[in-house]
Amino acid sequence: MPASRPTVAYKPRPGEIPTNPGVYRFRDAAGRVLYVGKAKNLRARLSNYFAPLRTLHERTRRMVTSAASVEWTVVDSDVDALQLEYMWIKEFDPPFNVRYRDDKSYPFMAITLADEAPRVIVTRNRRIKGAKYFGPYPKVWAVHDTIDLMIKVFPIRTCSDASYKKAMSSGRPCFPGQIGRCGGPCSMKVTIEEHRAIVEDFIAFMAGGDQRFAKELNARMREASAAMDYEAAAVYRDRLAAIDAVLSKSALVLSADTDADLFGIAEDELHAAVQQFVIRGGRVRGVRATTVEKELDISGGELVDQVLQRAYGDAAPADIPRQVLVPSLPDGAGELEAWLRERRGKRVSILVAQRGRKADLLKTATLNAQQALMIHKTRRTSDYVARTQALSDLQEALGLAEAPLRIECFDVSHLSGTNVVASMVVFEDGLPRKDQYRSFGVPETTDDTDSLYQVLTRRLAYLDRPEEQADADEGGRRRPRFAYPPQLLVVDGGKPQVEAAARALADAGHEEIALCGIAKRLEEVWMPGEDYPVILPRTSEALYLLQRLRDEAHRFAITHQRRRRRRDIQSVLAEVPGLGEARIKALLRHFGSVAALKRATPEEIMELPGVGPKLAAAIHAHLTSE
Repeated sequence: MPASRPTVAYKPRPGEIPTNPGVYRFRDAAGRVLYVGKAKNLRARLSNYFAPLRTLHERTRRMVTSAASVEWTVVDSDVDALQLEYMWIKEFDPPFNVRYRDDKSYPFMAITLADEAPRVIVTRNRRIKGAKYFGPYPKVWAVHDTIDLMIKVFPIRTCSDASYKKAMSSGRPCFPGQIGRCGGPCSMKVTIEEHRAIVEDFIAFMAGGDQRFAKELNARMREASAAMDYEAAAVYRDRLAAIDAVLSKSALVLSADTDADLFGIAEDELHAAVQQFVIRGGRVRGVRATTVEKELDISGGELVDQVLQRAYGDAAPADIPRQVLVPSLPDGAGELEAWLRERRGKRVSILVAQRGRKADLLKTATLNAQQALMIHKTRRTSDYVARTQALSDLQEALGLAEAPLRIECFDVSHLSGTNVVASMVVFEDGLPRKDQYRSFGVPETTDDTDSLYQVLTRRLAYLDRPEEQADADEGGRRRPRFAYPPQLLVVDGGKPQVEAAARALADAGHEEIALCGIAKRLEEVWMPGEDYPVILPRTSEALYLLQRLRDEAHRFAITHQRRRRRRDIQSVLAEVPGLGEARIKALLRHFGSVAALKRATPEEIMELPGVGPKLAAAIHAHLTSE
C-alpha cells in the first residue's frame, strides 16, 4: 500500500512537536498570524490539523491550506498557556479566531474616587483613573433616573469640576447646590470628610443594595414621627421611597449575598450572541451584549472559554465576581478558575447553572441571546445596500446570469415520520414576502428527499397552469398564488436534497431555474451535479441572506406542523364527553401528540390535574377504539 502524501507542505516531522502544554500560531506566506490556539499537549492538538484534508471541517481546511507555517511556544503550565493565548489573540487579531463586536458602547455610572470630592457622572469611558463603575445600563436615561433617585438618599457631588473649583475658591455654593441638585462640599452643607463618608455609603448601597440603609431610615422616620418632628419624618419618608424605587428597578433574582456574572449564549455555525448579566447583591446591576463571529468549527465549551477570556482579560479585580455561571464548562475550567483567581486576588468559581433560580435566570439570558442573534442576522438583510450586495454576491458565487430577485426556499419538517409538512418562503429583492408563503401537507414518510421532490413537483406544476395561479378572496378579488417563477430555488439540506430538487426541476421541464442547498452543519452551499460545496466567507452578505431564508423556512414549517398537531388532537379529543378545551390543551402540552396519548395508560393520563379515573378511562377507551 503506497504511503499517503503529506496533507500540507509545512507539516512538521514526526516527533518534532513536543508533548508539553503551549500555544501555537499558524502564519500565511506573508507572515500574518491566521490563528492562535492553546493546548495541554501540543503534539496531540496539532496532529488534528494535519489529518488528511478531506477529513477536516471545511473552514478548518481553508485555514490550514491558507497557512504557510506553524510555530509553537512551550510554557510551564496550562494557566500560562491561557495567558499567552489571550495576549497573542489581542496582539495579532487573527482572522480565523472568534471575533467580537459589542452591540453598542454602553453607558455606565461612575464615581470619581480620585477627586478631592468625588462626583457621580454618566460616562461611556471605562478608563477614568480611580473611578468606581456601576452598570452597564441599557440606556442613558436609565443611568440618569438611577442617579436622580440615589442623590435623594445619598446627596453627593454632581456638579462639574469647574463649578466645584469656583465654589470652593469663592465660598459661594455651586449652582446645582443652590437648587438642591448637588450635595458636595461645594454646596457649603458638608465638609470634605463628611462628603467622603456619604460617597462610601453611596458605593456600598450600589454594590449590594444594602438593606441596612432602609432599616436605618425607617428607624429615623419613626423616631422623628414620635417626636412630632414631621418635617424630618417627611424627609426620611422621601428617602425611603427613593431607595424602594432604586431597588424596584433591579428586582432580587438571587440570594442577597450573591455576586456573580451569568452568561447566556445562543449560537449557530457562524455566529454567537452573548448576554452577560452582572449580578451584585443578588440583583442584576447591568447587562452587556456581545456578538461573536466564528470562522472555525468550535464546540460550546471552547466558545465559553473564549468568551470568558474576552470578558475578564482586561477587567479590574473588583469587576471579577466570586461566581461565573455558564451554560457549559470548558475543558480547561480549572485553568480558567486559576487565571481568574490570579487576576482577582480571591477565589473564583466557574459553575453550570443547572437548577433553581440560577437555571431560570440562565434561561432568560439565553432567550435574550437568541433574540439578539436573530436581530443581528436580520439587520443585515434589512439594509438596502447590504441586500443589493447579497444578491450580487449570490449571483457571482452561484454563477447566475442575473441577480436572483425572487428566491423561494423550501424545508420539510416531520415528527418521526408523522405530521410531515413542508414550507415555502419567498424573498423578493432580499426581503421576505410573507403574503406569498405557502405550506404543504405531505403523505407520511421518513424520506425527506422524496417529500421534497413531491412538494417541488406540486409547486412547479403551477408554472404551466397560469389560470390556476390566483385564488379568489372573500371579496371576489383575484389574489396571486405564485406570482411569477423564481430565479433561484433554495432547499434546506446538502447534496441528497439538492439532487432530489434537481430531479423535480428536470421532470417539470424547468431546468432554467437556478438551484442550491444550504447544509446547516457546516453552512456549505451545494450546487446540483457538484462533488464539492461552495464555501462562502463568513462575512459574506450572500451567506447572511441564505441563512435568513433557511431559518425562515424552518420556522414556518415548524409553526405549521405544530398547528396541525394541535388540530389533530383537538378534533379527536373533542368527541370525548366531559373533556373541555382547557383539558385538551393540557393533554396536548403534556403528551405532545395523539400517538403519544394513545400509548398512555389510564394511570398516566390521570397524572394531569383535573383528570379523574372516570375521565381518564373514557379518554383511553375512545383512543384505543379507533
